[in-house]
Amino acid sequence: MSPELISILVLVVVFVIATTRSVNMGALAFAAAFAVGGLVADLDADGIFAGFPGDLFVVLVGVTYLFAIARANGTTDWLVHAAVRLVRGRVALIPWVMFALTGALTAIGAVSPAAVAIVAPVALSFAARYGISPLLMGAMVVHGAQAGGFSPISIYGSIVNGIVEREKLPGNEVVLFLASLAANLVIAAVVFVVCGGLKLWARGAVTDSDSAGADPTPAAGSPAQGAGSPAQGAGSPAQGAGSPAQGAGSPAPAAGSPAPAAGSPAPAASNTAPGAGSPAPAASHAVAAASSPAPAASNPAPAAGSRAAGAARVGAAAPGTAQLRTHPAPATPTRSPEETRLTPARTATLTSLLALVVAVLVFDLDAGLTAITLAVLLSTAWPEDSRKATGQIAWPTVLLICGVLTYVGVLDEMGTITWAGEGVGGIGVPLLAAVLLCYIGALVSAFASSVGIMGALIPLAVPFLERGEIGAIGMIAALAVSATVVDVSPFSTNGALVLAAAPDVDRERFFRQLMVYGGIVVAVVPAAAWLVMVVPGWG
Repeated sequence: MSPELISILVLVVVFVIATTRSVNMGALAFAAAFAVGGLVADLDADGIFAGFPGDLFVVLVGVTYLFAIARANGTTDWLVHAAVRLVRGRVALIPWVMFALTGALTAIGAVSPAAVAIVAPVALSFAARYGISPLLMGAMVVHGAQAGGFSPISIYGSIVNGIVEREKLPGNEVVLFLASLAANLVIAAVVFVVCGGLKLWARGAVTDSDSAGADPTPAAGSPAQGAGSPAQGAGSPAQGAGSPAQGAGSPAPAAGSPAPAAGSPAPAASNTAPGAGSPAPAASHAVAAASSPAPAASNPAPAAGSRAAGAARVGAAAPGTAQLRTHPAPATPTRSPEETRLTPARTATLTSLLALVVAVLVFDLDAGLTAITLAVLLSTAWPEDSRKATGQIAWPTVLLICGVLTYVGVLDEMGTITWAGEGVGGIGVPLLAAVLLCYIGALVSAFASSVGIMGALIPLAVPFLERGEIGAIGMIAALAVSATVVDVSPFSTNGALVLAAAPDVDRERFFRQLMVYGGIVVAVVPAAAWLVMVVPGWG
């Protein structure tokens, strides 16, 4: 058995053990790199560590540290509120805003991982706050980055067009850009529909007071604390006739505090509107009305003599919604004005995030080193936030990604990747060779550098491209799409950044979701790109 085949089989074993035994795949990959590199490839320690992604290590640590500080001091909450206001509360538009933002950053010259590192933490914080699938938001960020990634002035576009020119192949910069844009836009639309985007449209607009799934407390109207709960609603007498109706904008009395009407009991914590001697609606009525929107703060409560149906409407919104605009109920976690106020720490953090964007895009500085430097400056000024943030650095993710990429580096040192590519390139059927090259590009790129894979595969395609049996422009576009669209994989830089940036998630579960989604993309997209771009014979 050849050393190259042994190294591939060991990689399969690493996947199986990590999946079935819940062992960190990065630790397994380090052990595999040591065993295969030392025993099969006869590499010394320096040869094994040659593939260690030191730059990615710093990016993962630096960016997650900086955004952990932003979460600790409330900056990400502030950005989330700003995003809600920007789209007028339409939560369903936020994933598309993030898609467009990362696409614009890469189109004007940002390296794809840098754009994802900037946008992903904010996007996933928003997803956590408003109950949006982290897979949906993460995929929209990554596909947005790839959608703009092949513009003529982008990093990926410049590299691929340079390779094409060096190999003296026909090329078209605009076709390459539009092919990537269209492919990622279609995939993003499919992911949006499959992962609950239509439900976000149905949800409608939210306000700053709405939690929309962020708070773990049950919604008002539920048996725990709703207007119609047995303890507080059904069968309890309403306030006596003649007591003034409570306006929705008046301060909500806490349970047990004196009621506005002299001698009348305090309303329950859910603040049901008083009726003129009529009983409160039954629990079933309150629950049935739970889907009704809460009244605006300026709307008065139902007048005396009307039935207390408005109570169900008030109780239908997220906990404390009716009180948020005045005085939040103490028992319900809500967002006080303090959360949306710009404190000195938040102002400094926003300035640091802006500085990170400028440093990466304008001055071409390393995103990881810049992020960790800015994080250290913020930590020095506000050490309490730093103490909270240090524990939020995604160390298991760092171990996972660095271990897997170190093993991929051993494969590269052994010549396994070149061996596989040359085996495909020697096939006598050009269309079959083309689709296999697309699959190799997608599979390897899911674990390694997309640009590096394109740099290796395009020259391998030169022999049959020169014969004119395959359109060069379409083949290059298909290779580019296949090698980059799989960056949603948790083993790629972009996927790792998304995994590390997601707050308040089960990381092992999210990792598996990204891995399954990445596998689907690897299985489907190369064939689709080949069918649409290569078979028609473009160029």
